[in-house]
Amino acid sequence: MSNFVQPQQLSVVVPVRNEQDNVASLIAEINAALQPVIRHEIIYVDDGSTDGTYGTLKELQRQYTQLRIVRHAKSCGQSTAVRTGVKLAKFDWIATLDGDGQNNPADIPKLLSALAEGVELVGGNRRQSRRDTWIKRVSSVIANTVRSNMLKDDTPDTGCGLKMFSRAAYLDLPYFDHMHRFLPALIKRRGGKVVSVHVSHRNREHGKSNYGTLDRLMVGIVDLFGVAWLQRRAKIPQVAEDEVV
Repeated sequence: MSNFVQPQQLSVVVPVRNEQDNVASLIAEINAALQPVIRHEIIYVDDGSTDGTYGTLKELQRQYTQLRIVRHAKSCGQSTAVRTGVKLAKFDWIATLDGDGQNNPADIPKLLSALAEGVELVGGNRRQSRRDTWIKRVSSVIANTVRSNMLKDDTPDTGCGLKMFSRAAYLDLPYFDHMHRFLPALIKRRGGKVVSVHVSHRNREHGKSNYGTLDRLMVGIVDLFGVAWLQRRAKIPQVAEDEVV
């Protein structure tokens, strides 16, 4: 019989950079999706925006009491922004999604339902509904295939921003820039289970991507070998309960 208890509280972490036209609608969707389901907080991490993102968030805080904001003085990248939000979070389980509105907050309850004994990360899988340029779709398929074969992370779409994971497990991972793309492999490295669920994906309505396809590809190749190196040196101890004094 499983001893797993479904979370009763959830911290939603959203990293953003120059997304002033997307924050209001996305916060409203997050709140609408979760308010009937679970107690939650929404943490926006403004990663050095140079537009009106921070000012818009401050205005929205008057409307949403569960909205918390933290701002980086200079952009540090998505992985660091996620980590800042996770460290600030009050609750034991974290959901992340991209701030461009392409992830659908209505899918978050599906990730909650997929949590079970031993599962430390639930990842979204956009493959059936991805709304991106053809070059992004093709490069994503290639990158996911290479990464999956090399790292054996049981995840068809590790680049999906919509994820749910244990805060304690995340903070126990080795930190490095771009680590958010390798969370499933890193979670498996420490002994946690990983599952994926199909989620929807939407067109970007406002603004443009802050990350170039070529930049991500080149950095990803270097990081891939680094994570593979970490995997080969992982050791998972089996602690004897009766020997703990």
